[in-house]
Amino acid sequence: MVFETRPGYWDADRIGPGAPPIRTKKGWLLIYHGVKKTSAGPIYRLGVILFDLKDPAMLIGRSREPILSPAEYYERVGDVPNVVFTTGAILEKNGEVKIYYGACDTSICLATAHIDDLLSLCKKKEIEVL
Repeated sequence: MVFETRPGYWDADRIGPGAPPIRTKKGWLLIYHGVKKTSAGPIYRLGVILFDLKDPAMLIGRSREPILSPAEYYERVGDVPNVVFTTGAILEKNGEVKIYYGACDTSICLATAHIDDLLSLCKKKEIEVL
C-alpha cells in the first residue's frame, strides 16, 4: 500500500497510516491522517483510501475531503493543537466502523461511521488538476 501527498489538498504536506486496513468486499480500506500546513500551523485530519483486495499496491480511490477534522475544543487545544490521528478501527457486524483516534496528544476519542459511507467517499482515482 503506497500513496503520496496531494498538493493543494487537506493532505498536501504529510500522510501516515494509523490503524491496520479493514478488509471489505470492495478492497482494503485504510483510514489515514494527512497534514496541511497553514499560516496558523499544521492541521492533522483523517481520510480514507481504498486499495485492491488481491493487489494492495493498486490504489482504487481516496476521499477528496477529510472524514474527520479538528473541531471540538479537545481536538483543537492541547499539547499539539489541531491534531486528530487514527490509532485503531473496528468493523462491527452491523457495518458500523468504530474509529479510535488521538486528539492533540492529550485525549483518546471514538468516532463512528458506516462502512458503506466510508467506501462511497473513495472516489475512483482521477488525474487531479488544481
